[in-house]
Amino acid sequence: MSVTIKDVAKILHVSHTTVSRALNDSPLINPETKKRILETAKQLNYVPNYSARSLVRNRSYNIGLFFSTMSQVTSPGFFYETVRGVNSVITESYNLVVNGIDRYADVRTLDKRRFDGIILMSQSEKDDALVSHAVEKQIPLVVLNRKVADTSIVNVLSADRQGAYNAVVHLIEHGHTHIAIIEGEKGFQATIERKEGFLTALRDNHIEIPDEYIAEGHYTMESGYTAMKQLLRAAHPPTAVFALNDEMAVGAMKALYEAGLRIPEDLSVIGFDDSQFSSFITPSLSTVRRAIAEVGSTGAKKLMSIINNGDSTGEKIYIDTELIQRDSVGPAPKR
Repeated sequence: MSVTIKDVAKILHVSHTTVSRALNDSPLINPETKKRILETAKQLNYVPNYSARSLVRNRSYNIGLFFSTMSQVTSPGFFYETVRGVNSVITESYNLVVNGIDRYADVRTLDKRRFDGIILMSQSEKDDALVSHAVEKQIPLVVLNRKVADTSIVNVLSADRQGAYNAVVHLIEHGHTHIAIIEGEKGFQATIERKEGFLTALRDNHIEIPDEYIAEGHYTMESGYTAMKQLLRAAHPPTAVFALNDEMAVGAMKALYEAGLRIPEDLSVIGFDDSQFSSFITPSLSTVRRAIAEVGSTGAKKLMSIINNGDSTGEKIYIDTELIQRDSVGPAPKR
């Protein structure tokens, strides 16, 4: 039989109200008394009854972590790092509920009775319906990854545009002027930001990009493989490829190997995200490290502050990226 607040109170000869206050870190209780209660509760393996607490406080003790989708366009590495970052902050007092927005037929079913707050890892403008609903219903909300127009919302973003710019400059510094791009899922903010960084770097260095150097991808290895095959059919194939994530870069590398081309001697490849596998493949993949776990933990800290302190001032927080130089980029081959 599980231990209750009344059991703890009986052992220490105090009221169950005093025990409740101690367990909920109330300032209305003597520190020494609080210490004795917490130690006794731990010794008895007391576990809070969250259902009862929810009814008393009119709170769910659930934090929702929502992705635009949890299909294959959300890479395993991206998913894992987001959850890891958020979970590192959410205390044991809360349950973390992870799901995709596309699993809900109607976001209006989400309310304060189900979630004390929501962290949205947003990848598409389609998520705006959830953003608007949360604001209207005054559900504490933090949006990660995608810039939103509402200045009242806390928005935590990775500096993707600058990261992509730095990746392309890195290729140019190695003498590459025939640089192709494998795009990501259309409509995703990451696709837009990274492509703009790519194009800006080319413009700043007076390098033109023909249409045949732009290949469509979907953030999957398969799409990177298909896109690279398309790029190799160009009248003048590129000497370097910037894939908008590491999964597509790996798919591109497979296509190059099948075509009998060497990396980086014949063609350089650079990715984005610094996925866990990037340093273990051969050659190791040059990429842009995006601190997704830090984006997640920063967002979670902000959400907990909103829930616990009512700190709802909107702001945009940018987390820097880092260029990771490995073996898949080399000097441009002479033509």
